[in-house]
Amino acid sequence: MAPTEQITLYSADYSPFAQRVRIALEEADVKYTMYEMNTRFIKPEWYYTINPFGKVPALTFGGPNVPPDQPSAESAKLVESMVILEFLADVFPEARLLPADPIQRAKARQFVEIYRNYVFDEFRDAFFRGKPVEGVLAALEKLQDALPPKTGFAAGAWSIADAAVAPLLAGMVLCVRAGIGAYTEENWQKLRAALESETFARFMQYIQDIHERPSFKKTWGNDDLQIEIWQNHPGVRRLRTAENAEGFPGGV
Repeated sequence: MAPTEQITLYSADYSPFAQRVRIALEEADVKYTMYEMNTRFIKPEWYYTINPFGKVPALTFGGPNVPPDQPSAESAKLVESMVILEFLADVFPEARLLPADPIQRAKARQFVEIYRNYVFDEFRDAFFRGKPVEGVLAALEKLQDALPPKTGFAAGAWSIADAAVAPLLAGMVLCVRAGIGAYTEENWQKLRAALESETFARFMQYIQDIHERPSFKKTWGNDDLQIEIWQNHPGVRRLRTAENAEGFPGGV
């Protein structure tokens, strides 16, 4: 039987890492309270008793039912999205957030590591720093190769591996399509054309499957909202400030 302890998620609509946890909670079909943090940098003092780093997401588990802004000393307090995802998989095994088969569990975790060690840094460098996109494309090929050949998610069935990468990959594809980022016109066109080519057909099928997942639909909002969030990202705002200061565009 699934535990009945209270669960409170501290989230923010701008955070793909918080969306990771929301997806897992929706997949587990459990009751939880969500508290939206309205500011990116300045958090209320009480929040630092939950997450001393002041970041989202954070989750409280157990203890009495109290207002989210009055956290109980009796509740367990968890931070870091991947830690929370693994915790939810352990606490709600009937939700099958990780495969039962050890090899498939390893493949799920391996998929996340491929994303973290290759794709994340390469896209960050291209998106915020205007570095060439060849590294992004090479990293995406590695990730695509880790997918089942024709259909399915990271480990076949949906798992926390997909919850972990879905918000970030969907955001990446959306930003490329919308032309948000520091890349030059040439690099932007190269990246967009590559994603639309047959080379990345399996990867784009995976992105489509992510968008069709009910838990993702519920937590994503809509593309217009996500574009607004990314356009207001501090890194993107800094790019616009630099462009205005120089008097010429530094990206798309």
